[in-house]
Amino acid sequence: MRLPLLTVLPAALLAPALVVLATPAHAAPGADYEMPFPCGQEWTGTTRGNHSPSTRSIDWNRADDDDPVVASAPGTVTTANATSTKGYGHYVVVDHGGGESTLYAHLNAVTVAVGQRLDQAAQLGTVGSTGNSTGAHLHYEQRASGSVQTAWFGGAEFVYGSTQRSTNCVDVPLAANMIGGAPAELVVYRREARSQFQVLRPGKTPKVRRFGTATDEPVLGDWDGNGVANIGVFTPATATFALKLASGRTRIAFGAAGDQPVAGDWDGDGRYEVGVRRPGEAAFHLRAADGSTTSVPLGASSDLAVTGDWDGDGRTDLGTFDQSTATFTLRRADAEGVVWTAQVQFGEPGDLPVTGDWDGNRVTDVGVWDPATATFSERRAAQPTAARATTARTVFGRPR
Repeated sequence: MRLPLLTVLPAALLAPALVVLATPAHAAPGADYEMPFPCGQEWTGTTRGNHSPSTRSIDWNRADDDDPVVASAPGTVTTANATSTKGYGHYVVVDHGGGESTLYAHLNAVTVAVGQRLDQAAQLGTVGSTGNSTGAHLHYEQRASGSVQTAWFGGAEFVYGSTQRSTNCVDVPLAANMIGGAPAELVVYRREARSQFQVLRPGKTPKVRRFGTATDEPVLGDWDGNGVANIGVFTPATATFALKLASGRTRIAFGAAGDQPVAGDWDGDGRYEVGVRRPGEAAFHLRAADGSTTSVPLGASSDLAVTGDWDGDGRTDLGTFDQSTATFTLRRADAEGVVWTAQVQFGEPGDLPVTGDWDGNRVTDVGVWDPATATFSERRAAQPTAARATTARTVFGRPR
């Protein structure tokens, strides 16, 4: 249960006085919003009588600012201003569909690009004091048809002037050969202060491995070439991979803030390497073991990255997923170097993509995870683009 707590902030952030809104109940928004901060953090949200552009805007503050800011709900970035020194300063706007959007202002750093598709709880910047601000804080708005609305979090109307703990603690779906044997296991990455990978084991409790933080992005790969996938994370703010091996941890600085991490055996030597997909360029950047890189354009900026061995040749191929149409675009290069692409529609709009070798034939299949029901749907076929296929469904993870 969340208990409202009045908090007095420095005068620089309260001009002229703290206001606790006692407004009539407002209709719940269409999106299921959570606080714009990582799982478990506590923040105080205030407003004031002359708060621009509306008293329904929230100024979030606490003693140790300069923390990550995350998306309140999934959506598409429509503004990513990292240069303004006036008004909102550096700010981000995320469109959640149905005329609803959220705004995050006075950021120190912006770590997303226009057109990028963001999952709920994904980092989009850091708390700062840019623009018309006299102290570090996050100015936040929930909008409908462009107008600021009374904020809701976790299905309840926010009490302005209260302190709340963030329950923006979502699961991220994954799949890989985590135990041994050919078929891939289903995995969820649970965003928490100390995050954890949970591996589904039929008939047993999930295998849990703690690694990463609430704002890291998970990645799986066979880093040491022993035939079993290892865990890893990508930290968006520093563009650094942290990979867990049996011999210890290794770190690789690669990519840029806001990149989507990927991993794969790019050259077929049995060892996975890292890479990123840069939404602003709609291109993959793949890192080889010697540090050299290859750039591969594919898809649109709003697409999500997927990887897999679509043809069973032992090398990882690239792909994208259009979340608005639930369409995979799969790319492969044949022995002569000719590039082929094919599209596979699977799942429903809003689903998150998952790929894995579901049937153990050493060819990667496509799949999706429904955030509302925490249901994995595996498309099983001889080839991922084959017309004849069956679907297996498994509920695993926490629904949103």
